Amino acid sequence: QLQLVESGGGLVQPGGSLRLSCAASGFTLDYYVIGWFRQAPGKKREGVSCISSSGGWTNYADSVKGRFTISRDNAKKTVYLRMNSLKPEDTAIYYCAAGRYHSLLPTEYTYWGQGTQVTVSS
Repeated sequence: QLQLVESGGGLVQPGGSLRLSCAASGFTLDYYVIGWFRQAPGKKREGVSCISSSGGWTNYADSVKGRFTISRDNAKKTVYLRMNSLKPEDTAIYYCAAGRYHSLLPTEYTYWGQGTQVTVSS
């Protein structure tokens, strides 16, 4: 059964850091683009970052450029999102998803995890 499981969320103070993980099971991660998305209460789900199947190409939303870094380890079937200099406006549920196209649009992704909560607050 194809599954994506996020972990690493939590409560952090402004300016702090977290590393999210997205672990895949039931399929070969190597073939897929992986994206990270987030959804805050009352807001649409938005693309944060994505990484090509080989890891050679990445893309970021303007709001996180220079603060977030996406990476992947296909041998471990895991994709990471390192988040530095966190701001209260980064508070959301973060989801990872697998798709075939390099995009920050949620509609381009087929398989989704259940999400992990990130709260940035003092």
